[in-house]
Amino acid sequence: MTPRRTRRQEPAPAAPLTLRIDRTAQPPRAAVLLLHGGRADGLEPPSGLNLPGVRMHPFARAVARATAGHDIVLGRVRYGHRGWNGTRADAGRDALSALDELALLTGPVPTLLVGHSMGGRAALHAGGHPLVTGVVGLAPWCPEGEPVDHLAGRRVVLLHGDRDRVTDPQETWAFTTRARAAGAEVCALRMAGGDHAMLRRAGEWHSLTTRVVTGLLGLGPLPPVIARSFEGAGAAEPTDAADATDAAGG
Repeated sequence: MTPRRTRRQEPAPAAPLTLRIDRTAQPPRAAVLLLHGGRADGLEPPSGLNLPGVRMHPFARAVARATAGHDIVLGRVRYGHRGWNGTRADAGRDALSALDELALLTGPVPTLLVGHSMGGRAALHAGGHPLVTGVVGLAPWCPEGEPVDHLAGRRVVLLHGDRDRVTDPQETWAFTTRARAAGAEVCALRMAGGDHAMLRRAGEWHSLTTRVVTGLLGLGPLPPVIARSFEGAGAAEPTDAADATDAAGG
């Protein structure tokens, strides 16, 4: 009798990686992941020439310079889709997957998430991950009813321009209030004249974000206005970013 041939099982395709590492460290002291913006809806992958990703390049360069020599891993979250896509929350799920991948590479290192627009929403969505100690949101998308309880014990700094016509700064201020009530250490900073693309007063966006990141990493002092807000001594209303910039020396 001729033996029956068994059909060869092909290995399942590997899940696409959602983490891109730009700088490694051995051993790492901490990590910073950047998350660019996107759209409310869009199932197609981001294009090769991705303007929301380009907007984050100056922030990536500024953070890289400020953290050089401190054993900080730098990376980016790679999205499978351009949009958030309603209850699918695709960008938020990608952020969580990237953090899981980071944990496999680095172990349990303190991690900051820095996200713009939809990337800010994704960073806040993933803020409860065990690696995450802080979130920096730049003109974040904070729709009404967005969950906040998972941010308890995290440090959250949200910067929003008062001329933003894409994401609503008032929703960011409301999110700040709810997150503080849930147990997060929160500071909201108003960028006077700032737009959604962060082109107006661009240098201030870059420098203040870098100061916040280095302060949260313990590489330098936080601007006093942010430290006071974390302690619950600051005003519940957003603070002008100029106050944080001046207090930080610049």
